[in-house]
Amino acid sequence: MNPKNTKDPRSPDRHQWIAEARKVKPIVLDPPQVVAKKNLQARSGQSLAGLETYSGTWQHPQVRHLLSRTLFGLKKAELDFFSQLSMEESVDHLLRALPLPAPPVNDYEGIGPGAQDPHVGLGESWLNAPHGGEKETFRVISLKSWMIKNILEQPANIRQKMVLFWSNLLVTKLWDVYIAKTSYRYLEMLHLSALGNYKKLIKDFTLDPSVLIFLNGASNTKAAPDENFGRELQELFCIGKGPDAKFTEGDVQAAARVLTGWTIDWSKYENSGPFTSLFNQWGHDFADKQFSSFYNNRVIKGKPGENGAEELDELLDMIVDHPETARYICRRLYAFFVANEITEVVEEQIIRPLADLFQSSGFEIQPVMEKLLKSAHFYDQLHQGALIKSPADHLLGIWRTLGVDFNNDNDLLKTYEGHQSMLWHMAGQGMEMGDPPNVAGWAAYYQAPQYDKAWITTDTITKRALSTDSLLYWGFWISPERNVNLNILGFTASLSAPQNPNVLLQESALLLLGLELAPEVLGDLKSILLSGQLQDHYWTDAWIDYQNNPTNSSLQQIVRSRLQACFRQLLQLGEYHLM
Repeated sequence: MNPKNTKDPRSPDRHQWIAEARKVKPIVLDPPQVVAKKNLQARSGQSLAGLETYSGTWQHPQVRHLLSRTLFGLKKAELDFFSQLSMEESVDHLLRALPLPAPPVNDYEGIGPGAQDPHVGLGESWLNAPHGGEKETFRVISLKSWMIKNILEQPANIRQKMVLFWSNLLVTKLWDVYIAKTSYRYLEMLHLSALGNYKKLIKDFTLDPSVLIFLNGASNTKAAPDENFGRELQELFCIGKGPDAKFTEGDVQAAARVLTGWTIDWSKYENSGPFTSLFNQWGHDFADKQFSSFYNNRVIKGKPGENGAEELDELLDMIVDHPETARYICRRLYAFFVANEITEVVEEQIIRPLADLFQSSGFEIQPVMEKLLKSAHFYDQLHQGALIKSPADHLLGIWRTLGVDFNNDNDLLKTYEGHQSMLWHMAGQGMEMGDPPNVAGWAAYYQAPQYDKAWITTDTITKRALSTDSLLYWGFWISPERNVNLNILGFTASLSAPQNPNVLLQESALLLLGLELAPEVLGDLKSILLSGQLQDHYWTDAWIDYQNNPTNSSLQQIVRSRLQACFRQLLQLGEYHLM
């Protein structure tokens, strides 16, 4: 599905041509893995800022840090807006409730040979339509396109980051399920409960049709108990695998028996209407279920008939109420939003108090996030630039920051085509939206000791560089017939003083790197804008001449070529890959 073309501007040959044609002297700095390691080493032995409310300076670096962790990239307008608010007001604004994004529609009809949906036409909803058979592939990609669209068009709100967090923790795989209308209900559930109640979320997740399919729950019966979901419910979704997670194999087997009989209404596969889950009493094990001392030797009494469905609530209450669940969820939130290394001090001074708040609030997620994002610990300078960007943060983030617009006429087919290309770009860098590699999610979010450094390999760092080079010089590759160009002149004009090379570069570095450029790096970058000259007016004069004659192609090319070469170097700094 990712067409190959010899004119693909991402190819190594074209990348080499850029370097030779532009004759740009590369700035050799530490790669992102080294920068992240230095930041981690700097954190060791430092005093720990706690969960007390942050009362320090609220300026661009702190604002940028908050937005980089809660949004995908950030726009200058967002940086300016939140800089006018207080820290508390900024967090409250990011956590505010929003209506759901408009649901996906058929945006693929006629995109290519064979792209005809047998049940819905272009622009129509497929959410309740019968399964599309071999055409279901287009609906699945349409749903993934919808995920990307929600990120690119997100308001200044944490919801899309929370949806990514939950989809990595409470995992299904869209390609494995291969029923787009039920996978949409799964994603809708994550949107609705992104900052809601975890007990409700875990029950909805347990009974979600796509989850029942993906983790074999739909075929879990008393005649053939399937332990898959019973294990993951404890090991991955609630209790975790830490040193205090001492549930037993017997607990896994007992949980599987409680879950017997839950299945889905398969009649909706080839008929209109949403997939729904149901309880089939004939498939349920009505015997008592004994759990270990980890759960205080709890016995869930078997209930006859339809009352057997009530055993599920008892199981989930027992698991979620265990103190280790609150700690595990708080650890995962901390690793995703703050830092992936959890020391003994962090465990005692940050994780345990957050877990206590989580439990005392009745397992509400929003109070935990509010406490964390308003804490002095979150804004500790050593946490800034301490995480490597995911492929989504890297690719979709730069599109938001630089204001790339690939579909200004709102053509549905162009939307599908563009988002599909983004999907394959991210997949080639280790992150296909909607399809983590396995039920544990992406390794970068949990696998010690590598963690987020797993995003960077010799292959993926090259692809990242090629994608930004291509965006600057030829545009983002969509298809053999279409590239999407970056309006680098428009982005530069949006800065507060584009005629001043120092302000231009420092503002761009703040948005893209989250830091102030060191004098030697600023000097190297500025020399590109000045075409090797020494006086700032060589850039200032060129920019003002262009502004006074914006339709003059020669003046456009003078400033565009300098900006392209300069931003190429800026985006290949190791710090650009950090957030």
